Amino acid sequence: MAPEVSVSQTYADLHLCHKRENVSDILTSPPSAACILLYIFIGSLSVVTVCGNLLVIISIIYFKQLHTPTNCLILSLAVADLLVGVLVFPLNMEFTVTFCMYHNDLFCKIRDTVDGTLGTSSILNLCCISIDRYYAVCQPLTYATKMNVCVVVIMILVSWGVSVLLAVGFAIAGLYREKCGDMCFINILFANILGPIFSFYLPVIIMLCIYLKIFLVAQRQARSIQSIKSGAAVSKMERKATKTLAIVMGVFVMCWSPFFLCFTSQVLSLVSVPVVVFEALNWLALSNSMLNPFIYAFFYSWFRSAFRTIISGKIFHGDLTNAKLL
Repeated sequence: MAPEVSVSQTYADLHLCHKRENVSDILTSPPSAACILLYIFIGSLSVVTVCGNLLVIISIIYFKQLHTPTNCLILSLAVADLLVGVLVFPLNMEFTVTFCMYHNDLFCKIRDTVDGTLGTSSILNLCCISIDRYYAVCQPLTYATKMNVCVVVIMILVSWGVSVLLAVGFAIAGLYREKCGDMCFINILFANILGPIFSFYLPVIIMLCIYLKIFLVAQRQARSIQSIKSGAAVSKMERKATKTLAIVMGVFVMCWSPFFLCFTSQVLSLVSVPVVVFEALNWLALSNSMLNPFIYAFFYSWFRSAFRTIISGKIFHGDLTNAKLL
């Protein structure tokens, strides 16, 4: 989803780890010595992202205590983040965003499609999580019936399906744009303007409105049930879960919004964004996939307990699927 750029630059200006200008040499030319350290650093981020989200996935699948509708949605989000570590990190190391602005070859199209699918899937999964939290806090009496396993599975399938359709739509729009040049105004509009609106801005606005509604209802509930201890305990647990997932969403917005704002400014020609800034914001956005498991571990005692059990290898020494997680 890189914006169209008319400035002429060489490949060396766009990818500091190679000195070749021929695009076909990307996979064969060795990186410069200084960039080996950069590759090691980015590779380490990829490993941490994969391992962290793998812990979340194993925890939710293995421990029956974590088999809840909310955690099913968290599982879907963790799968998207895991795939970012496995696929997007390596592809972005070789085929950077800024490089693909100028040389939009086959590999760049693959990178953009994978990146767009997983990025959109993450935010749509977060949208589903916000809906789940809305019913848990605002309509607790009907939560169990409205957010059952069947509904959650449908929400997950819709999130991934829409993400794939949008990514494929961007790719098709890009192919038509190449064939008819600057005359394809509709395709350029779809890929560069409508794309970010539907894959980022609109879902974020919806989530912010939902969490604002949840916050107001939670505040009203807290005042009305102070004299009922059991009700207060349940309400406190739900509010804590909502707060944690709101932080997950907030971190997502902080990581991705600078990139999309920069992207939009570049598309609308409001400002000229330096290559280094654009690249740094892209890696900031990708780092979000690494942060979510740490948020779960920090705020959820049962995730911390599950992580310790998995890392220590205790799950290989007995059946702990029904274990009580603190």
